[in-house]
Amino acid sequence: MLARVAPWLLSAKTGTAGRETDGIRGSSSGALRILDHADTAALWALAEADPVANIFVLSHLETTRTAAPTAAGGRVVGVFDGDELIAACWAGVNLVPVGVDADTGPEIGAFLARSGRRYSSIFGPSEAVLSIWSQLQFSSPQPFDVRSDQPLLQMTGTSQVSPAPGLRYAQPAELDVLLPACAAMFEEEVGYSPVSGGSHHYRQRVKSLIARQQSLVDFDASGQVVFKAELGTVSSSVVQIQGVWVNPSYRGRGLSAPYMSAVVEAARQVAPVVSLYVNAYNAPARATYETVGFEQVGTFATILF
Repeated sequence: MLARVAPWLLSAKTGTAGRETDGIRGSSSGALRILDHADTAALWALAEADPVANIFVLSHLETTRTAAPTAAGGRVVGVFDGDELIAACWAGVNLVPVGVDADTGPEIGAFLARSGRRYSSIFGPSEAVLSIWSQLQFSSPQPFDVRSDQPLLQMTGTSQVSPAPGLRYAQPAELDVLLPACAAMFEEEVGYSPVSGGSHHYRQRVKSLIARQQSLVDFDASGQVVFKAELGTVSSSVVQIQGVWVNPSYRGRGLSAPYMSAVVEAARQVAPVVSLYVNAYNAPARATYETVGFEQVGTFATILF
């Protein structure tokens, strides 16, 4: 059940058929291998070419300061043209491509297929995700959802919408009140409950966000959560907003834009660029983000298992 109930973990030990340590020859680009500490600068430069799209890996690098495999089993597959790193893919619980295109994606997908590992999701730039999947699909369980069109949005300035005054950082004592709202958002967005196999890991995830002042919330007079969102992934240059949720009892009242404006205001205290991605079919959310001032800068895709 790990892949279904703990995709919020950065990495995890899943079943493997061995660790890929030897380089193999790709069909068109070059040698593929697992990156180590000596590759850190190269991976950093590759990710910084698009800091909005690559915020996940940049955040990881800023935290660990290394491209080497983690103790928990996460690693980065690199594609090389001679000595030059030209593409990469984080492979932990999730797969997250960096600088991957239609040529390098199938090679990475075939390389990952050799390990026998299972993943909870693949997310990132659409071309990269779908090209990896073009080969990985032959050795992977069927996904339960493929979202191939997710506009990637960003803001670099202040919103013209007045921010909601009540939004603030959640406090540790509010965990038990906030957790059901977080779980409700996750189930609405992803399609299954994040606590269906036990609440420990998800509870720890929400607790960690609160402790790092990355969880934003507003309550009504009765103590119900009205709105919540997270500064889900943070680097020195970009904040990616995640987990946006309005209590169903408060929807349709025009609250979303002021709350999102407040989220942007808080995020810009952390980093100069604020981003998020949204399903193309979610017209109300897209309209809210446009009103607040977000602009599309790319297209993501997500494959969920």
